[in-house]
Amino acid sequence: MNLKHAHAIVLIAVIFITSCTPYKDVPYFQDLKKDRIFKEKINNFSPLIIAPGDLLGIHVTSLNHDADAPFNYNLVTAGVSNATGIDRQEQESVVGNLVDTAGEIHMYMIGTVKVAGLTTSQISSVLEGKLSEYLRKPNVNVRIQNFKVSVMGDVLRPGVYGSKDERMTVTEAITLAGDLNTTGIRDSVLLIREIGGNREFVPLNLRSKKIFDSPYFYLKNNDIIYVQPNKDRVSLTDSGLVKASILISALSVLALILNKL
Repeated sequence: MNLKHAHAIVLIAVIFITSCTPYKDVPYFQDLKKDRIFKEKINNFSPLIIAPGDLLGIHVTSLNHDADAPFNYNLVTAGVSNATGIDRQEQESVVGNLVDTAGEIHMYMIGTVKVAGLTTSQISSVLEGKLSEYLRKPNVNVRIQNFKVSVMGDVLRPGVYGSKDERMTVTEAITLAGDLNTTGIRDSVLLIREIGGNREFVPLNLRSKKIFDSPYFYLKNNDIIYVQPNKDRVSLTDSGLVKASILISALSVLALILNKL
């Protein structure tokens, strides 16, 4: 046996150690027929419902533009470009209207408005009705400014991800996090949601297309997604690398001995 053959043995050993996850556990949506077009109706989408702690961006326009400005004062951002760190974050942040613990916001001239339990479209209609006393044909655009979800566990880029849209799905959040690693358990992804003073722990199966029909497929503000690593990942990170290092060293010594024979 020459050195070239010995190196091949070492490479095979490394591949064997680091590739233990079966292929059958890796693909998504395994029960979906991928050899033809399949269509189904979307019946599980529901718009986001505003809750205490949400930050609303409210933009008002009307036929009398000069009168609009006082209602939009809290959407102005400070445009200081040479600030750094926390100062820059504060200067570039959008203030918005914070929904308080009572589910209310406070607006100029209008006063207190109950918004918890409503969608942004419903809030727009309510505010347009109230503003019609002060403005000619007011138009109100409402958006959630602080929508975010957290993705943690066995993904490429764990982190907190925001969205300027009011629609984010489980698959979109995982894609933002760089997708699951090969060792991430796909049939038991955990969704953690706080709603109505309760906390829900919901298992989701990404290996089945039924995920698209789940009432939890469309995410809510502050949802958490946790991807559990399988045993291969744990053994590889804890003791597998040590064992692999020892095995590689031993095989290298053996290769040198055999090369001299």
